[in-house]
Amino acid sequence: MPETAPVPTHLGIIMDGNGRWAKERSLPRTAGHNEGLKALKRVILAAKAEGIKVVTFYAFSTENWKRSEQEVAYLMHLIVAKLHGELAFYNRHGIRVKGRGDLSALPPAVQEAIASTEEATKGNESITAVIAINYGGRDEICRAVNRILKTNDQKTISEEEIRQNLDLPDLPDVDMIVRSANERRLSNFLLWESAYAELGFYEALWPDWGADEIQTICRDYGQRVRKFGGVE
Repeated sequence: MPETAPVPTHLGIIMDGNGRWAKERSLPRTAGHNEGLKALKRVILAAKAEGIKVVTFYAFSTENWKRSEQEVAYLMHLIVAKLHGELAFYNRHGIRVKGRGDLSALPPAVQEAIASTEEATKGNESITAVIAINYGGRDEICRAVNRILKTNDQKTISEEEIRQNLDLPDLPDVDMIVRSANERRLSNFLLWESAYAELGFYEALWPDWGADEIQTICRDYGQRVRKFGGVE
């Protein structure tokens, strides 16, 4: 990739394939989730090396509560353990961690882990890793509108008002959304922020992702022509 080729400022990742990765190896689904977290760390470092400033990871959707109680409980435990356990990793590499989604509906231990990790990493500036937990794009828009309605007695609501009331209004819109495991849908991810996002779908299962995949994504993004409704 030429040195002048652009890279996404904000990359969104739908992490898919943990269960299939485990099944192919005759392992429990929990093993796939554990390997998926290792991939997340590799991807953050690779994105940082490429000059990407923000990566949003779709960790747990508003629809994922439909999974078995055992799997949901394990995922919540894993999130808490890894947020606390990887704090030295985040700070060593200058990673600012942010949570996104309806965090108030999460178990108290998860809320505390997110809040304490945000506080402990708020001064880091190399890259921002956003963990979307209990997140849904439609839910985010509804929550934004409801915030506005509490203080706005006008009959109309502007796009800017909605944008300012989204979960993380200070972050730029997502430039590219990618998905692993060759699945080709957005699954209610960053619906407002992805209005002009590029899309990319890749075959490797999420636990196998690393620097090669991020480099491929950056090459693909560098070849796109972004017109934002205009002309070349």
